[in-house]
This record gives sequence, structure tokens and C-alpha cells, in this order.
Amino acid sequence: MNSITITCSTSRLNEIINFYSSFQEKTSNPHAVFFAKLEGCTITAYKSGKVLFQGPASELAAAKWGYSSSTSTNLVENAPQKICQANLAGSDEVGTGDYFGPITVSACYLTEDNIKAISHLNIQDSKQLTDEKILKIAPELNKIVKYSLLILHNEKYNSLQRSGFNQGKLKAYLHNQALNHLLNKLSPTIPDEIIIDQFAPKTTYFNYLKTEKNVVRDNVVFETKAENKYLAVACASIIARYAFLKQMDKLSKAAGFDIPKGAGSKVDKAAAKLINQIGFDELHKYAKIHFANTEKALKLI
Repeated sequence: MNSITITCSTSRLNEIINFYSSFQEKTSNPHAVFFAKLEGCTITAYKSGKVLFQGPASELAAAKWGYSSSTSTNLVENAPQKICQANLAGSDEVGTGDYFGPITVSACYLTEDNIKAISHLNIQDSKQLTDEKILKIAPELNKIVKYSLLILHNEKYNSLQRSGFNQGKLKAYLHNQALNHLLNKLSPTIPDEIIIDQFAPKTTYFNYLKTEKNVVRDNVVFETKAENKYLAVACASIIARYAFLKQMDKLSKAAGFDIPKGAGSKVDKAAAKLINQIGFDELHKYAKIHFANTEKALKLI
């Protein structure tokens, strides 16, 4: 399927625009409020609330926002009931759409005992939980489940990005490394399945890792919106989000003011303020420099 259109609320439309802001490009379409070009897919958003996904990866991209080819409902505002399987591992990442802060990736493994022990925490995908809720439940979750966590700080992120790593390749490396660390912790236990919250087609994911020696391949399953289906992925999402929030707190303390999340206009203003305070050369310690927010901040200055 090469062309998919979904209709969404104003808040969801803004969420989509903010998420893909780093891929934004100019468009001559007078009716479009946003245009982004990703690998295998272009995304065009309209004031009407319609979002058009075009390209061979359009179904994968649209699925992130609730599209399902097996249902007549294009946008699923409410997540389906989670499947709470034991003996599964899952991985998820946070921070890829945020201008400030690192990318955090976590891989988590759950047993039947783990599932019983965390039942009172009402685990959900981190995107459906407030930051306050994340900060409250994650420390307890971390004590119960087995997990691995990777934090790609901004300085390293920017260095890798300049050397030719796009976000897809970065995420593939991080997921694979997090899963390797988790499997080492679990050894000799082997998960029945390993669920990766899909951000790229399977062939593309493994192509990103073609030069790596230790690639986790056995029992690996790729699923879109996996955090809504598998408790292990939801837990990984919460652990990664918690780490991201703690890192954002550190950046805010270093800057001397609250560093905003996302990639909207508040971020542009914060970036401009930060550049005025510390100079442009130091911005790479705080932000993903290639995002469009950098140019917008410089224009504000």
C-alpha cells in the first residue's frame, strides 16, 4: 500500500507534526501545513486534520498513529487491551522526536512472577502516562524486572549524525545493543520471543546492522504499536522514558531554566535563550543540532 490518509484531532495533528519536525522540508502545496520526508515515506499534514502518508513504508508510518489495514477505523484514539505474555522480552526507545535531551533505549524481560508483582502499577505505554506517573512507578518497576538501558547523549548523537548515521540506523544499533545486554543478564534463560517496537521494515533494520558482529536475530518479532500489545515493551517504554526525564532534569539544572520537551515553538525560544547564554558551540551538549529548531532559534536571535 503506497498511499494512506488518516483523520485526527487537532492535538493528535500537532503531536504528529512535532514528532516528525526534524524531517520537515519545504512544500509548494498551498493546503499543507506540514511536510516531512522520511526513508521510504513522505508525510503531508493539512489544516483539516487529514494526514497523508505516501511511499512503500506508508503503512508502517501510519500504523504508529493508529492506522490498521484490517479495520475501517483509521485512527485508534484508545489503545487496545494489552497482551500480558510471560517469558517475552521487549524493547522501545524515547527521545527521538525531542530536540533537547538524549535518546534512551530500554529492553525488558518479564516472567509470570514479574507480571504478578507489577500488576498494581497499572502499566501502560509511557506515551499514555503523565511524567508524574512515570517518575512515581518507574523506580519500583526497575527493582522488579530485568532490563537493560542505553542513553545516547547529545554530544555522541551529533557526532554520529555528522558521520552519516540517520535516526533509523542509530535506533537499530541502540536496540540491538540493549537486547544484547539484556540477553547477557538473562543467560542461560532465552526469551520465547523478542518484540521490537517497529520503526523500520525488518529488512531495513537488519541492513542497518550488516557490519555488526553480534546481531540479535533469533526469535525477534517486529510490531508497530507494540507497547499497546505487549507488557514487556510497555515496561521498556516506561524505563526509557524515566531515564529521559531524569536526563532532561540534569540539562535544565545545567542551563539554569526548564528545558522543554518536544520540538515546538517553545523549544525554539529555549534554544535561542540557551545559545545566548552559552554560545552556539556548546549547544551540541544539549540538543540534536540537525533538527529544524536550530535554524529557527538562530532566526529568533
